[in-house]
Amino acid sequence: MPERGRPAYDPLEPGEGEAIAPTGQGGPMDLALDEAESLEKTLGDDPTGPAEKARSLWSDAWHQLRRNPVFIVSSLLILFLVVIAIWPQLIASGDPLHCDLSKSQQGSSPGHPFGYDTQGCDVYTRTVYGARASITVGVCATLGAALLGSALGGTAGFFGGWGDATLSRTADIFFGIPVVLGGLVFLSVVTSTTVWPVVGFIVLLGWPQIARIARGSVITAKQNDYVQAARALGAGNTRMLLRHVAPNAVAPVIVVATIALGTYIALEATLSFLGVGLRPPTVSWGIDISNAASQIRNAPHMLLYPAGALSVTVLAFIMLGDAVRDALDPKLR
Repeated sequence: MPERGRPAYDPLEPGEGEAIAPTGQGGPMDLALDEAESLEKTLGDDPTGPAEKARSLWSDAWHQLRRNPVFIVSSLLILFLVVIAIWPQLIASGDPLHCDLSKSQQGSSPGHPFGYDTQGCDVYTRTVYGARASITVGVCATLGAALLGSALGGTAGFFGGWGDATLSRTADIFFGIPVVLGGLVFLSVVTSTTVWPVVGFIVLLGWPQIARIARGSVITAKQNDYVQAARALGAGNTRMLLRHVAPNAVAPVIVVATIALGTYIALEATLSFLGVGLRPPTVSWGIDISNAASQIRNAPHMLLYPAGALSVTVLAFIMLGDAVRDALDPKLR
C-alpha cells in the first residue's frame, strides 16, 4: 500500500528509467505521451525534417537536374553528338570526301540511306562527319568567350573604377558590330580552311556578352556579408575574388555560356553557308546546306538531313541551357 500523503505513482521516484512514465489508466497523461511519441517518429522519418543536412547551391541544382526530363533528354543527345564527333567511324564507315559523279543527286539506296549530293558524295557520311566541325567550333568558341569574358568582366566588376568604365564602353562598341556583317568583313580576307579563324571571330564578338553578365554577378556577390567579413578579417583582394566572390558569381555565366554554345554552332553554319566560314575540304553542315540550297526542288534530301542535324544540335544545347538556368535560379522553382 502506498504511504499516507504520497501518491500511488511518483514520476520522480528514484530507479525509474523515465522521467515520465505511463499510468496505464488511459488518462490525459497517457494521451500526451502517445502524441509526443508519434511526433518524434514523424520528425525522425520525415526527410525534410530538421535532421536533414542542408544542400549547397550546386548539390541542390544537381538534385533538380536529375529529375528534369528536359535535362536528361538533351544531355543524352549531346553525349551522342560528342561521341560521333570524336569517333564518326562508329556509325559511318565511308569516306566523306569520296564522290562518284555517276550517282549525282540520287535518292536513298541500300547502304546509303540519305542518298547522294550533287558531286555524288554520300549525304549520310557527310552529315555524320559534319558534326565534328560544328561541335569543335561551338565548344572552343564558348570556352574562349567564357574564359575571356569572365576574366575581364569579373575583374572590372570587383575593382570598379576606370577599368570598369573602360570595359563597359569597349563592350558597347563590340555590341554595335553586326555579327554577320562583321563575319563577312573579317573572314573574307582569311584563306585558312581550318576552324580556328571562325573560332577566333566568334570569341572576338562573343566575349562582351559574357563579360557583362560576369560583371553584374560579381558586383552583386561582393556586397554579401561573407565577403565583407572576409575583408574585415584581412583577406586580400585576390583571395576574396577567387575564394569567395567567383564561386558564388559563376552560375549565371554557366547558364549564358551553355545557351550561347548552340547559338555559336548556328552562327558557324550561317557563315559557312555564306562562303566565309569553314571551307572545303572541311566537312560542315553549313557547306552542305549551301550546296543543296540551289537544288532543293530536284533533290530535297540534300538539304533535309544536314539542316535537320543542325537544328537538332542547336535545340539540344538550348534545352540544356534552359534546364541549367531553371536549376541554378531559385526564383524559377
